[in-house]
Amino acid sequence: MDAEAGYRIEKDTMGEVKVAADRLWGAQTQRSLENFSIGWEKMPLSVIRAFAVLKKASAQANSELGALDARKAEAIGRACDEILAGGLYGHFPLSVWQTGSGTQTNMNVNEVIAHMAGLHPNDDVNMGQSSNDAFPAAMHIAAVTETEDALLPALSGLEATFAGLSERYAGIIKIGRTHLQDATPLTLGQEISAWQAMLSETGGMIRAALGPVRRLALGGTAVGTGLNARPGFGSLAAQKISLLTGREFVTAENKFHALTSRDALVNLHGAFKALAADLMKAANDVRLLSSGPRCGIGELIIPENEPGSSIMPGKVNPTQCEALCMACCQVMGNDVTIGMAASQGNFQLNVYMPVLIYNLLQSIKLLGDAMLSFDENCAKGIRPNEARIKAHLEASLMLVTCLAPRLGYENAALIAKTAHMNGSTLREEAVALGFLSASEFDGLVRPERMVGEA
Repeated sequence: MDAEAGYRIEKDTMGEVKVAADRLWGAQTQRSLENFSIGWEKMPLSVIRAFAVLKKASAQANSELGALDARKAEAIGRACDEILAGGLYGHFPLSVWQTGSGTQTNMNVNEVIAHMAGLHPNDDVNMGQSSNDAFPAAMHIAAVTETEDALLPALSGLEATFAGLSERYAGIIKIGRTHLQDATPLTLGQEISAWQAMLSETGGMIRAALGPVRRLALGGTAVGTGLNARPGFGSLAAQKISLLTGREFVTAENKFHALTSRDALVNLHGAFKALAADLMKAANDVRLLSSGPRCGIGELIIPENEPGSSIMPGKVNPTQCEALCMACCQVMGNDVTIGMAASQGNFQLNVYMPVLIYNLLQSIKLLGDAMLSFDENCAKGIRPNEARIKAHLEASLMLVTCLAPRLGYENAALIAKTAHMNGSTLREEAVALGFLSASEFDGLVRPERMVGEA
């Protein structure tokens, strides 16, 4: 230790390295920090937390299997608990843009724990593990944890809001729109029910996609054979991880697949992309239906949260819709990156794992935060402009659809086209063309009978 210079000397198999005296990491972390000054994206803290769980569980498993002294296992566990408590995150500084196996982050965690526990980072903390099975296992732990803790609760909250709005506005009849053109009527409650059902469906997809992610590569070590791990280590470590997290994890049946393939995470993110597509659709519906306030559709009124223009006084914009849509665009871009990264499983190992997990966790964070923000600052405050809804309903030519069974498609079309050309009403033209009397028209064209019960 050179106290005056503020650093200490750490050693690894490549020699000596200077490390800041107040840092807990060792030589391999320092080398990575110096060699990969790329971008500003750091390894997500949820990956570090997942590693802390994994290292504690691995130490417990190795101790029970007779490979690690119980005192060492306890020391590793205490260090991991300190990491999980959140006060040591400054000791995990590495860039996402590092080795594609995540070896340097695995060693960063090993070195910090070893420094705290007075142990060897490879022989003790990394016992029975390789970065090749530990990093994908940590990825899966982080993906399951963040999906269940951050994304799914936000999704359920927005789904509940839409369900409440659908029930509240079930009696408001409005004109439907397809191809951005007028269509037959439905209720506002029915329209919103589609948004609620989309979230219900994609939530189910996400929950189902978590199943394969619960299978952990841990125990496969370097290439999937389990070399240097005690028999049963993978299964026992997965049990310990389940106990520590309160979530279900199991050891992967085929470790060769678990090391080289990232298909479970691609599948999970595919469900995230489906959610993003549905969220963008709902947000765009809201901003189109609320467009105006005087020269747009204007059927919905949304909360006015902040001024919308630096030059146009009084302007208010659908900013929550826009923010949600931008987050969804990012998720769709992330899906491309994840698919490309997952395709690079050359021979026994995928070597694009850091960028894959970074993008997946960013998608979880963006979707969760954006749904919470949209729910609280927009969706909960949606209310109908009933006067505008009524005016659009009464002006629509597509109410003529209910006359087709009585008059035939072509005669009904003639009524609609003539009314549109003359700027008149369906009622006026149906009578003028001699198809119906005024009273017959009034008895047949009843929007409340056109919305069905779906």
